[in-house]
Amino acid sequence: MKKTGMFGKKFYEKTLTIKHHPRTESAVVADKTRLQKAIDCGCGTGADMAYIAQAGYQVSGFDVTFDAIEICQQRFKDSTAIKVTQASFESFTYPQTSLIIANASLFFAQPESFQQTWLKLISNLVSGGVFAGDFMGLKDDWARGHSSPITALSKAQVMMLFEDFDLLEFHERDETGETRVGVSKHWHTYSVIAIKKLTFSMQSKDLKVEK
Repeated sequence: MKKTGMFGKKFYEKTLTIKHHPRTESAVVADKTRLQKAIDCGCGTGADMAYIAQAGYQVSGFDVTFDAIEICQQRFKDSTAIKVTQASFESFTYPQTSLIIANASLFFAQPESFQQTWLKLISNLVSGGVFAGDFMGLKDDWARGHSSPITALSKAQVMMLFEDFDLLEFHERDETGETRVGVSKHWHTYSVIAIKKLTFSMQSKDLKVEK
């Protein structure tokens, strides 16, 4: 398990001042089930988890980075609504849920097992439940020049993932911008909010993810 993240503990401590993602608010509103259970994939320092818990959910969050989990454990030590685990996309045990948040995190799922990871993730999302998150596009600088394995997908591949969902929002970002630490890079991402249909097929789609 990773001891520290890309930027170290100081980076994660700085992100404590960052508010939850606006997309997370939209996802909570879109969840019309009554289950009120959520998973935050790559939870970081917990901004989205804090908001979701305040909305009345029980939240299970995971992050592969020890620093992020250590901060969350301290931040939510008195909360009975939030449980955090140090785990990867591949090792986390996904509970049944009505809301999945994966903001800027699915990039770091292992490309060779992404298809299996995705099926494991969404099979635990109840019908009518909501997915909200980002996928990395093929033109992103990190798709070819990152120190960690990156799962990068074409638009067609992303759309294939949501054949059994109703899309509420779909946004493609293709521009040069900065990371949270001020480093310039070309961003190419797809951001999605979608509701799982009542009739969902567990048939595996062959994405042929590039490694």
